[in-house]
Amino acid sequence: MEALLSALGDVFGTDVTYSSAARFAALLAFCALGETIAERAGTLNISTEAMILAGAFAAAVGFDLTDRVTIGLLFAMAAGLVIAIVHANLSHRLTANTFVVGLTLNILILGLATFLNRNLEPYSKRAHVFEVPILADIPLVGPALFGQSWPFYLIYPLIPLSFWLLYRTRWGLEVRAVGENPQAADVSGIDVNKRRRQGVYLSGITSGLGGGYLLLGQVGLFEEQIVGGRGFIAIAALIFGGWTLRGAVAGCLLFGAVDSFRLSLPTVGYEVNAEMLQALPFVVTIATVAVFAHRTRQPAALARPFIRGLT
Repeated sequence: MEALLSALGDVFGTDVTYSSAARFAALLAFCALGETIAERAGTLNISTEAMILAGAFAAAVGFDLTDRVTIGLLFAMAAGLVIAIVHANLSHRLTANTFVVGLTLNILILGLATFLNRNLEPYSKRAHVFEVPILADIPLVGPALFGQSWPFYLIYPLIPLSFWLLYRTRWGLEVRAVGENPQAADVSGIDVNKRRRQGVYLSGITSGLGGGYLLLGQVGLFEEQIVGGRGFIAIAALIFGGWTLRGAVAGCLLFGAVDSFRLSLPTVGYEVNAEMLQALPFVVTIATVAVFAHRTRQPAALARPFIRGLT
């Protein structure tokens, strides 16, 4: 126990741990914010992995064509939106099983991105680091929150914007209504499937942006395995948070810290089995879902297709 406490003290006493945790948490938050809105509308969207991967590859293509990070991020959002349009229309126009659609898209985009990357080989690099004066000098958390590459800072306005959209607008009220009782919402004049499609569109945009941030804000070079299952971890974060935006952000911070801990242990001199460290975020994810999935209340109509006239 004493050795464990010593290791924890060493890991969480370095700036690298907090900076890594903030980067991982930001990526998860980009995805979890839109995903929370989509699932509050009743759509079980597991194609986040495809949206992030498509966003990352599109960001590389956009940057390669223009040499501008902003254009790369716009390409990323557009790519995520395209995946969302396919998913939403198959699920809520043709009433295909949304889980099967999401799984199929994840496999399809992985193969497509691999093929295109090997043929196009787009050039990309990390965006420059921008340090916020004074705030970046705060010990430990300063560099983590205010000393990152500039796409990282897009998460700051996105969090309150998502909260306002879901909880302070009529559209957000309708989204929550169709996720809880679509029949009652339909009687009230709300186009249930339209609201669900719009929730998925928003998820595609934010997840695509997350993929662009992953490439241009963190990695700098596209690889087929760049996402590494983080789309599913983002879904676990919103389950941890009880399908609320506040809770989803807390879940992203938790999983970001776990991922950072995995990378920080070797840097401070501790030798741990590499395969065990690689599996650590997923083990924590499974444990978290197992514990919190039964202790939180999901939207009542989540993953239930809506057909007018059927109950």
